[in-house]
Amino acid sequence: MDTAISPWRTRAYAELNASLGPVLGERTAKEFSALRIHSVGDLLRHIPRHYLSGTELTDLGGLQPGELVAVTARVADIARYEPRPRVGGAPRPGRLEVALTDGQGRLTATFFGKTHLLEWWERQLRAGVAGLFVGKVGTFRDQLQMSHPTFVMMDAAGRIVATSEEKERLAALSSGGLVGMYPATAKLPTWKVAECARLVLANLAGIEDPWPAWLREAADVMELAEALAAVHQPVNLQQAARGAERLVFDEAMATQLTMAYRRADAAARAAKPRPRLSDGLLAAFDAQLPFRLTAGQVEVSEAVFADLEQTRPMQRLLQGEVGSGKTVVALRAMLAVVDSGGQAALLAPTEVLAAQHYQTITSLLGELGGGRMLGTPEMATDVVLVTGSMSAQAKRSALLRAASGEAGIVIGTHALLADRVQFAELGLVVIDEQHRFGVEQRAVLASKAETQPHLLVLTATPIPRSVAMTIFGDLETSTLAELPAGRAEVSTVVVDAGARPAWLDRAWQRVVEEVAAGRQVFVVVPRIGGQRTTEGKGVVELAAELATGPLKGVRLGILHGQLASEAKDEAMAAFAAGALDVLVATTVIEVGVDIPNATMMVVWDADRFGISQLHQLRGRIGRGSHPGVCLLITTVAPGEPARDRLDAVAATRDGFRLAELDLEQRREGDVLGAVQAGSRSSLRLLRVLDHAEVISLARDLAIEAVSRDPGRAIPGFADAVRATELLTSGDWLEHS
Repeated sequence: MDTAISPWRTRAYAELNASLGPVLGERTAKEFSALRIHSVGDLLRHIPRHYLSGTELTDLGGLQPGELVAVTARVADIARYEPRPRVGGAPRPGRLEVALTDGQGRLTATFFGKTHLLEWWERQLRAGVAGLFVGKVGTFRDQLQMSHPTFVMMDAAGRIVATSEEKERLAALSSGGLVGMYPATAKLPTWKVAECARLVLANLAGIEDPWPAWLREAADVMELAEALAAVHQPVNLQQAARGAERLVFDEAMATQLTMAYRRADAAARAAKPRPRLSDGLLAAFDAQLPFRLTAGQVEVSEAVFADLEQTRPMQRLLQGEVGSGKTVVALRAMLAVVDSGGQAALLAPTEVLAAQHYQTITSLLGELGGGRMLGTPEMATDVVLVTGSMSAQAKRSALLRAASGEAGIVIGTHALLADRVQFAELGLVVIDEQHRFGVEQRAVLASKAETQPHLLVLTATPIPRSVAMTIFGDLETSTLAELPAGRAEVSTVVVDAGARPAWLDRAWQRVVEEVAAGRQVFVVVPRIGGQRTTEGKGVVELAAELATGPLKGVRLGILHGQLASEAKDEAMAAFAAGALDVLVATTVIEVGVDIPNATMMVVWDADRFGISQLHQLRGRIGRGSHPGVCLLITTVAPGEPARDRLDAVAATRDGFRLAELDLEQRREGDVLGAVQAGSRSSLRLLRVLDHAEVISLARDLAIEAVSRDPGRAIPGFADAVRATELLTSGDWLEHS
């Protein structure tokens, strides 16, 4: 690639971000997309899961049916069965059954063919000789087996002995006796991945390291070219580990450098100070609050008020357990800004949540949120809601009040990002559930202000420190851990409807009992339904079944994302008003919905939800003074990973512990921007829980890097930030 016209400032980034097609051919490059590999750099960062030494045998006890695996094992014995005649047709093929062992467990490799093929395989697979076998694990008569695995035998030193063209490819996996085992697919077996990696690596010979020498020395990492060779063609395990350390550091450094420059950019912008008044709207609101703020709410509010008084914009994340009172803290910040003559915008990810925020805030404010209507207090402000599905007349009225400054608080969904939405003086942006929005969306809303507005981000998903440093590294973090007084306990039980169907009957009886006691119940279903499917019952089917069966006579409603906006509002309003006893819904009720009288939740097919999502859902109950109960319905047997998730949720209400468990079981996803279907993650190797020390080191070095190079004059720094932001914007295809 010609770096003179390349958008990349270093040769390394230009070559690493080049498409795979010209190097491997378009057909092979397309096959790699199944592994989320699109560029040369993607492939070179696609490193072996582990390395096998030809002198070490694989533990066969850990194999699972359906896995595509590569194992090193020793031939224990061989049984040969000759072809048999078939009446009126060609003879049945013979077979060779090769018993492989790791010294304890066994795996059968089966080969079918004519006599001369059986004889050839038998000569290769002599008893006592070790080999590398690659294939898909299946079962036959309850025993693990591989049919026609590709194999190569090894000498006493563990080196692969190649005897054919295909096996020469397998032999290429081995360097110095090590065999790299890559994440693979049926079309891209591990040896093909290795062959392609070796090919692109050869094209990068002599690539210059994009990091300056002082940074590499401070991080104690290999040079880039050396590291890439170490992971794909290692001489020993120590060298492979050192190479992987460099690639992990690169991901951590790129994300932390991006965050550090974002913090520096924000600090360099001027913001209008918004000091609180002692006799304004905030003071009047505090005086009428029907409850006492928790110590945590007071402490976090003081930090927020201190930020608002500065001439640089506040950049703060407020995380708190479900029900910890984040909304009140955010509202107090908004009122302080309104007191100073500014406006506040609250951006929510869904219409249901935006409407819930509007109802909660107007309820808390009372007359103070009545605007300039007759009889309202002099300092009262107007609160408006802006969503995409509002009528044209209602939206026009809300937008006029926002543009004129009459509305001090504007609440909305993505509709607030539209060009026609204007503010008189936007002083504070509050974003709820930040993980649903990208940095670009933050910037669009901020651009509607003459000076940089202050920013407060809310999340009900507990975030371990290492995750917060990576995901929200451009924000100062505050945490609300204390629940307001009077909140009830919530017990959680896993209901095994497969093994004990009677438990399911009892669950619905328990719902009827709760309703009879005057309480309300959520029934959460993972899908909407309403069409013929094999995926199980959705909201539509389950609600109909319950209404004519175990919950007959109970006032039951449904709520899901495909309903018209009016229908959704009516269902939610009816449930909030107590006109419905049971609400059968999808996860649209996951966050923000506050119904103190809802004391029970039944989660249908609970195994289809993640840990954090279940924790969020459970937070919708027990918000009043009555104890709550959450029933997790599943047919998954104990011991399965999905069942382990449910058992973990039932065992604790500690959101931080559950967040760590959730991350242990899944990838972090796209950590810097809104996650987009089909996009590449900005993390490929970095695991925020496993690599907390690397992230901390990278954060310190990123701060040092920005102080040395505030203008991004160092080409490697500029390219690292650009590459990271392209990945999170979804524009990587157009710029690679």
